[in-house]
This record gives sequence, C-alpha cells and structure tokens, in this order.
Amino acid sequence: MNAPVFATLGCRLNAYESEAMKELAAAAGLSDAVIVNTCAVTAEAVRKAKQEIRRLSRENPQASIIVTGCAAQTEPDTFAAMPEVTRVIGNTEKMQAATWTRLAAPDLIGATERVQVDDIMSVRETAGHLIDGFGRHRAYVQVQNGCDHRCTFCIIPYGRGNSRSVPAGVVVEQIQRLVDRGFNEVVLTGVDLTSWGADLPATPRLGDLVRRILRLTAVPRLRISSIDSIEADPALMEAIATEPRLMPHLHLSLQAGDDLILKRMKRRHLRDDAIRFCEEARTLRPEMVFGADIIAGFPTETEAMFQRSLDLVTDCGLTFLHVFPYSPRKGTPAARMPAVPGAEIRSRAARLRTAGQAALARHLSSQVGKLHRVLTEGPRLGRTEGFTEVAFAEDQPEGVIVEVRVKGQDGARLVG
Repeated sequence: MNAPVFATLGCRLNAYESEAMKELAAAAGLSDAVIVNTCAVTAEAVRKAKQEIRRLSRENPQASIIVTGCAAQTEPDTFAAMPEVTRVIGNTEKMQAATWTRLAAPDLIGATERVQVDDIMSVRETAGHLIDGFGRHRAYVQVQNGCDHRCTFCIIPYGRGNSRSVPAGVVVEQIQRLVDRGFNEVVLTGVDLTSWGADLPATPRLGDLVRRILRLTAVPRLRISSIDSIEADPALMEAIATEPRLMPHLHLSLQAGDDLILKRMKRRHLRDDAIRFCEEARTLRPEMVFGADIIAGFPTETEAMFQRSLDLVTDCGLTFLHVFPYSPRKGTPAARMPAVPGAEIRSRAARLRTAGQAALARHLSSQVGKLHRVLTEGPRLGRTEGFTEVAFAEDQPEGVIVEVRVKGQDGARLVG
C-alpha cells in the first residue's frame, strides 16, 4: 500500500487545495493513487496536464489516476477519454471528504461514477479548509473562490464558479491557529480577492477583512496575493498606509496597458486607473513593490497598443512581471477575435520579459545598503517584506524573521 502521489499544476490556490486534498485522502485511507490537480488558464496548460498524466501513468503503472482541478471541471470528457485516467473529479467534489471516502473504499469502486463533475455555477458557499500550513515558511489561507466577472480571454469562472467568500470569523480563527503553530507570515489567497465579502451579510470588503485579521490575531506578517486594483476599497488603502504588519507588496491583475484592448478584454479598469492606483499606493506606502500580470499579443493588438502595455512597466513602477503570451482558449469570446500572428506574440512576450528583467535589476540596485526584515525560507534564502529574494552569506534558521543588511545583488536577488 503506497501513499498517494499529488501533482499540482497552475496557481497558488491549486497548491493550497492540494494540501487540503492530501489531508482528506489520508483521512480516507486512500492508497496507490496519483492525483493530478490541473490548470485551465490556457490551452497550453491543458496540454501540459495531459502530458503530465501520461508521464505519471508510466511511472506509476499500478496506481489509479485521479484527475481534478479547473481543466477537469471545464473539460471532463477530454480527460475521461484518456486511457490512463481512472476518475475525473470536479473542483467542488475534490474538497469533499465523502468523495475521498468513496475513492478509497474498494467495495464502492464499482458504484463510483468515473466522472464526478457537477455544475460549478450552482455552488453558493466556500468552506475554509483548515490545513496545518502550506509550506514550512509561510502559510496560505483561502478566503475566496470563484469569479463573477467574465473577461473575454478567461475560462476560469467556468472552472471555479461564481464568487464565494469564507466568513471573516472562520478566516481569523484559522490564521490565529497557524500563528499558534509558529508561522510568521500568512498570505490571503483566492481567485478574485477584491470581491471578498460581496456575498456575505452586510457586504464587507477585503480591507475590512485585513483590518479585522490584524486587530484580532498576532500574525507578524500578513500578505495579500493577486488583486484587481480597480476594486481596492478605502479600508484596504487605509491598511496599506497605516498597518506595518501588512506587507508592502501587491501583485496586480493589469493584463494590458491600452484602453481599447482592455475594453475588448472586458476588464473593469483603464490605463490611467492602473497608473493612478500605483501612484496612490506608493504615496501611502513609499516602499510598496508591485508585480503584475500582462498578456502579450491579445487578439487585435497592434504594435502601438503593445507599446502602451510595455510602457506600463515604467509608468506603474512594476518590479515583478508575469508575462503570458496570448493563447486562445476554446469557449471564450477572445478565441473568436482576429488573432495576432504567433511569431509576433512570442516576440512581444520576449520584449516584455526583457523589460521586466531590467525593472527587477533597477529595484535590486536601489536596495543595496538598506536594512530589511527578511523571512527565511531556507538556510541561505529568504524574502523581504516587499517579496524580493535575498541570498544569505551564512546559514540562518528557517521560518524566522531576521534583519539583513543588503551588501549587493546578483541580477536575480539581493545578497545580504
């Protein structure tokens, strides 16, 4: 009897949910199984998922292959048709203990449907999955799932469903539990974080949750993952300005820098909104560091339109770029729009990455000589409050916060 093998593709939320599934599978006594938690964000992500399934099947010929995640939710028949696959489990089903009990019980295998994927749009609640911590150094807490928006390039709402929030009391309880276990940093995660609270009584906002966490728990460092800047509420901006335990790093879902492309993407902000937000946040917190998602080669994008996206790196003062070469996703409106040639998409993505590398180099150079509080992630590696990597000259205990004087940088990280 062998313990289950988990393979996680895609976002941090998937990684978090894989940790919760490990606990559910262990409690159910599941063995001799491989669980592949898939991503559906691009057609390439689905291709990689299928490739990973075939590889894992070859390496574990006696194991059942269970496929779940967003790609399984949006394309269950695609994975059910693969001879390597034993079960296909939806995003709702994968977080239910009963699912894992059925999968683990040999006498119920014959009664278990090969495809267990319900209508994700019918789901109205998201539970806070109380896991003991994700990673040795920082803990991730899922506070929200799903998305009510319909960006024309995105399939994720059909994999995750509509937005659902974990109640604030559950979030606070879990964070204090993690702090009691010794975690010095907690990251709030979700699909569309700034929509947190819209479905809860009195419709609180993300800023209200942040302030409540900081008021009611002893968490040393609280970090927010990706947000939609246009939905940042006044309480969140106040927390950025006044709460030193809220880390000065935000990853922004910008996607493009041209207004017409943003409208064709069905985004809710314009170029000036993004620039204004970054200026305001940096005024409130001068040490603020920004990352951003930007898509290269969205359908109908001209060279001039792309240049406006490229200019965002400087205009918004971005440091960490996640660059996505546009990939048509079947079932989305953008897939029916006039495409940019593949070679041009790749060229634009490369130019964005070059600009991102230059921005990171400028940031690293600006930090030399400064004193930082760093959360250690390994004997010789950690991250600043602004999420910049730091390499240590001497071994440090893991998972603690240490003060580090930056002596230099190597092009990818600070050296202290």
